Amino acid sequence: MLLSHLLNRLIQVGSLCVIDANGKRHLFRGNEYPHVTIRLHDRSLHHRLFTNPHLALGEAYMHGQLTIEDTDLYGFLELIGLNMQHSGQTTMDSVSGFFSRYARRLMQYNTLRSARANVAHHYDLSENLYELFLDQDKQYSCAYFKHPGTDLEQAQEEKKSHIAAKLLLAPGQKVLDIGCGWGGLAIHLARETGAMVTGLTLSGEQLRSARERVCSSGLADNVSIYQRDYREQTGEFDRIVSIGMFEHVGVGHYQDFFRQLYKLLRADGVALLHTIGRMRGPGCTDPWYRKYIFPGGYVPALSEILPIIEQTGFMITDIEILRLHYAETLRHWRRRFLANRHKVANLYDETFCRMWEYYLASSEIAFRYLGSAVFQIQLAKQHQAVPLTRDYIHASKPELHGADRRSRRRAA
Repeated sequence: MLLSHLLNRLIQVGSLCVIDANGKRHLFRGNEYPHVTIRLHDRSLHHRLFTNPHLALGEAYMHGQLTIEDTDLYGFLELIGLNMQHSGQTTMDSVSGFFSRYARRLMQYNTLRSARANVAHHYDLSENLYELFLDQDKQYSCAYFKHPGTDLEQAQEEKKSHIAAKLLLAPGQKVLDIGCGWGGLAIHLARETGAMVTGLTLSGEQLRSARERVCSSGLADNVSIYQRDYREQTGEFDRIVSIGMFEHVGVGHYQDFFRQLYKLLRADGVALLHTIGRMRGPGCTDPWYRKYIFPGGYVPALSEILPIIEQTGFMITDIEILRLHYAETLRHWRRRFLANRHKVANLYDETFCRMWEYYLASSEIAFRYLGSAVFQIQLAKQHQAVPLTRDYIHASKPELHGADRRSRRRAA
């Protein structure tokens, strides 16, 4: 079995028993625990799992061509993740991976038209789906777990407060939220600080829902939501925030993105970028994710972001790395999804359920074992735009930030 050449090198922690499509058992052993057994139901997997393991593995699970005998999907993927962590790899070597590294700019060539199509692929799914596993505010990004055992609802509230603190908001300030999702953060910022928020989304479903939520919140005078690409936005803003959207920009468009931010931000303004990132340097998008979950997407390394920021003239005033926060967020999402799996099956079908199980489980593994994290990068044009220390971030009342900033201006 050609796949044996890959697994003999990979499995050094625990053991994996593969029952091939002919019924023959192959044991790959590092040590005894954990032990996982999988069964292949299609002979073509013997070859496909070697030449393109990431794409073939996800597809095989989706279509029932690979089943797990003695644990669940997460247990199997955790074994793979532990071994990749042990070897220092963030990807399983493959022929397709070699070519993907050189073709990634083409794969992420996100024009206005393709960007809308890519967003629709994922975010224009039924809102009912997202309600089955997200928190009540439908925050579809990394939560902030200040304390062990914090539940998802509280952790997402903490995330929004943490972001508001870094933005140093004051009543009446104009805020641009690029990639506003279902409007939860925009509503939070307007309600808690009195800011005037403009939210952008490319998703028609998110646009409809966000506008309904703004109206029902009584904040229609403070929050406006548009279906608009960041490249189409005009005007000038005191604050700009982008949460979980930069992953859809594409590495070839980073210069366009930061130049646009610089153009839209006032001279004394503050911007905050919150993005998933790679801790181990540049790479390429997993082919299964690119095909089924986030077409056109890419998770960047800091070494790919910072040089572009420097070229625009921005000052980087703060960088925070959120390490296991997203792993914990995904654990909550995965468990909620599994608890409501029968409802998801009623919305879509069994293949879709297995696809999303694989997406949520493999994403959690990436954050626990494979060097994925979240970067929060604060940007400004002037030194005095933010305080000299980070103490202000932990202030208990976001509304005090504006008063504090005004007092500093008077003192200056």
